[in-house]
Amino acid sequence: MAARRDKRARQVRREEKVLPSYAGRRYTVLALFVMAAAALVWRAVDQQILEKDFLQSEGADRYLDEVEVPAHRGLITDRRGDVLALSTPVDSIAASPRVLGTDIEQLLVLAKALEMDAEELRGKLVRYSQRHFVYLKRRLPPAEAAHVMDVAKANGIQGVHIEREYKRYYPAGEVFGHVMGFTDVDDMGQEGLELAFDQALRGETGAKLVLRDGRRQVVDDVENIRSPRAGNHLALSIDQRLQFTAYRELKAAVRRHQAISGSLVLLDVQTGEVLAMVNQPSFNPNGDRSNRAGRLRNRALTDLFEPGSTLKPFTVAAALDKGSIKPDSLIDTSPGYFRIGRAQVKDSHNLGVIDIATVLSKSSNVGAGKIALALEKRDLWQVMDRLGFGRAAGTGFPGEAAGQLNDFRRWAQIDQATLSFGYGISVSTLQLAQAYAALANDGVMVPATLLKRDVPPEGQRVFSVPTAVAVRKMLESVATADGTAPEAAVLGYRVAGKTGTVKKFGPQGYSDDRYLALFAGMAPAQKPRFVLAVMLNEPRAGKFYGGQVAGPVFSAVMAEALRLQNVAPDVAIDPSVRMAQGGAAR
Repeated sequence: MAARRDKRARQVRREEKVLPSYAGRRYTVLALFVMAAAALVWRAVDQQILEKDFLQSEGADRYLDEVEVPAHRGLITDRRGDVLALSTPVDSIAASPRVLGTDIEQLLVLAKALEMDAEELRGKLVRYSQRHFVYLKRRLPPAEAAHVMDVAKANGIQGVHIEREYKRYYPAGEVFGHVMGFTDVDDMGQEGLELAFDQALRGETGAKLVLRDGRRQVVDDVENIRSPRAGNHLALSIDQRLQFTAYRELKAAVRRHQAISGSLVLLDVQTGEVLAMVNQPSFNPNGDRSNRAGRLRNRALTDLFEPGSTLKPFTVAAALDKGSIKPDSLIDTSPGYFRIGRAQVKDSHNLGVIDIATVLSKSSNVGAGKIALALEKRDLWQVMDRLGFGRAAGTGFPGEAAGQLNDFRRWAQIDQATLSFGYGISVSTLQLAQAYAALANDGVMVPATLLKRDVPPEGQRVFSVPTAVAVRKMLESVATADGTAPEAAVLGYRVAGKTGTVKKFGPQGYSDDRYLALFAGMAPAQKPRFVLAVMLNEPRAGKFYGGQVAGPVFSAVMAEALRLQNVAPDVAIDPSVRMAQGGAAR
């Protein structure tokens, strides 16, 4: 038995020696597991500690987004604080083309809600398919935008969201169209004062951090990065009440006389503030902004014309200041014309020997021409230059025209003579009104402005006080029954002004059937408060003289300005006349 056990033990030991050992393999596998665990631990430490900022940044890029916060554009008000332009909140529908896709069934539903053509919508999404953001329709009223979102939600349309924006609105519409201008879809100024003062009105946009979901829709505001700064408010010099009156009267006159266009400027004499500035044809900045027939032009500032006889008072004033004539001087205009070389200066009929006041009241070209020729060229030019002719008025309005005043060294004698009655020089309606304001302000010209002034700037003296007073006195006869503009008279006030009936220049020279009708004047004449210039381009309904066409517009607008500002009448009013006019008005 013992021998058998020994034999069995020896056999087992032999078999164990024959079987291979797996210890090395076990150690190798174990080592691999240890190394893998160490790598995982190291990677975890690396990502969660050493590369923490980088990974967090990468993750934030996928769900955090910085968006712009629009600034509220500043208000524009008239001189009394009435709002003329304001920005109202509107909603725009935007989408993520990557999320929305181009499924035709969804696009048909969405296009109907947006009131868009489905193919147009699909084309936009295809064109911007690689973007995360594109506007589908902008500036919708909040209720319409909410309806679009309700439709999208009800039909499971993803990737569509609302963006809050602002839209400019002009309560006075076309009455202030040329002055205001308008903004584009991004609320940036494109015309008028909106363009001139765009930077100040626009303010500064803000920024905020938002949380977006996988469909790129904003789900929460995370952080305010920079608060928006609202734009500055702009207070205009214009009085809305006077602007409405001026617009109504000018529009009616353009229609009544079938004129191509017209413009009007009302100035405060002492401050140079523009109280009304209107043009025809006009446009509504809330609606159609096409520039058909130049509707967008602020003609009172951009359109130039020869001022005709409205320039005669300045010729007379220049001569009075230089002493070449006196207020009681006499001018022989017989036989109603005179020649300069081959050119001829003539009146409509022979006025004979007349005084200076009659030269203005009867608008004698011969008288004005002879007065101008008695002056040195340089002296006449300096007066016109100091009145602002030939350079922009400096209001800052886009496209403001400078006009033309040729250098006196290039003048021939005929140029000097025709300049005296407004030919060979070009001005704007504002420049003409500004020049008349110098006469009204005792010879001092204050720069015109479209912005409200608290303190008027120091003006430039153009004429002496006695000269300005004398010329105003002479101009009073123009708006009387014996003058050229009785229809420019204002009940209860003495008016000083001058008519102009200007032949238009064309390819064939000066026309005999195309005219400009002008009237420029001031009231009350003894101590003027307001100056008003009116221009109608090519009246074609029969009447074309300045007194007939522009005079009534002057009378109506000036009367309202004097009434609104409580300017005391300087002429006794016959009660019977007052009652008759009141009855006619009713």
